Amino acid sequence: MLVKVNMMTQSCNGSRKMRARRSNTLLSYSLATVVVTMALAASSCSGSGNGRVQAGGPIITVGVTKVVNKSLGRQITLSSELVPFQEIDVYAKESGFVKKLLVDYGTHVKAGQVMAVLEIPELEAQLQEDQAEIRNAANQVTRAQHELDRYQAQYKALHLQYTRLNSVFESQPGIVAQQEVDDAQGKDMAASSQADAGQAAVEATQSQLSVARAKLTRDQSLFDYSRITAPFSGIVTERYANLGTLVQAGTGSSTQAMPIVKLSQDDLFRLVIPVPEAYVRYIRVNDPVDVRVPSLNRTFPGKVARFSVDVQADTRTMHTEVDVLNPQRVLLPGLYAEAELHLDRKDNIPCVPVQALSHRGDKTTVLVVNADGILEQRPVEIGLETSSDAEIVSGLNEGEQVVVSDRSGLKAGQKVHPQTVVAPEYQEGDAQQ
Repeated sequence: MLVKVNMMTQSCNGSRKMRARRSNTLLSYSLATVVVTMALAASSCSGSGNGRVQAGGPIITVGVTKVVNKSLGRQITLSSELVPFQEIDVYAKESGFVKKLLVDYGTHVKAGQVMAVLEIPELEAQLQEDQAEIRNAANQVTRAQHELDRYQAQYKALHLQYTRLNSVFESQPGIVAQQEVDDAQGKDMAASSQADAGQAAVEATQSQLSVARAKLTRDQSLFDYSRITAPFSGIVTERYANLGTLVQAGTGSSTQAMPIVKLSQDDLFRLVIPVPEAYVRYIRVNDPVDVRVPSLNRTFPGKVARFSVDVQADTRTMHTEVDVLNPQRVLLPGLYAEAELHLDRKDNIPCVPVQALSHRGDKTTVLVVNADGILEQRPVEIGLETSSDAEIVSGLNEGEQVVVSDRSGLKAGQKVHPQTVVAPEYQEGDAQQ
């Protein structure tokens, strides 16, 4: 009996151990199954090892645009103030009193138009004196001419007498005495000298007459300056004198001369802009410039007229002037204006929006959606770049689709649904995932 009980006890103990081993094996198998299931689930969500999405996975919609050929150009906008092409203070040439003032603030004048008349009594008296001197010199010329005529008549008679006596003396010796011939010859020579002196006297008086006339012309020119005329067409922007004001001649540096008016040319303006050193190489004479005046909310055409060809050391800019026509007299001096200079331009070149570019160090890439809807990361070389577009030198062909939406969750090899963006200025984040 004792033996049987021990055998039964050992048999029961062996059964319990076997059931425990089976239970451990089933638990290990169940755990392994769970791990494999989780791995498969993770694999089905993230894709296979080659980067392709498994069948039945979600497809993301991305915004794309095509590589197109277009014209690109860069501009720079610089600000300054409009100034008249010409602006001067009009001074008097001679001192005098303002007798007439024919212009005022805002008066439009043409070149040569009289703006003011001065009263200069001294010059008026000088003109009368000059005219008297001319009359006196003319009388002297007349008297000298009459004297010359008398001397020439005497010379003619005496010369004829000498010629006759000398002819008889040579042809018929002894009829005329030698003394008579010699006396006639002496009178002939004296009359010739007297006629020459009369001729010199006439020329001297004529010179005096010329001097008197030149003096009159000079004084008349000075007196003509009593009429202050406009040197060019423009508008009067300042008036300094009134009727009866004594104005000093503006030619003396020691006098405190006061101008009569300020004249500004209003049909042509110049915009002086400082061009930075980096853009100096793009500036050329006659280049078109768009001049925008914010206060008028208008844009006027202009052109680069001149520049200094010298970069200033303190500002590193070049003095550049843009001429702006103002035939309608809309522009005013001192208005704030913005000049848009066109730097460089290329026509018919492949371009993409700048938001399609990804920059990492010195490398630039884009995401391309191929014909199968698979993303490709493509390195590209860019050329001319503006604020909205960039030139593609190499790496893309015309018509290929590039991603312009948010690329943070996209990877090469991923299948996507491309949606064409209508607006060229597509901004990141507009595509719906």
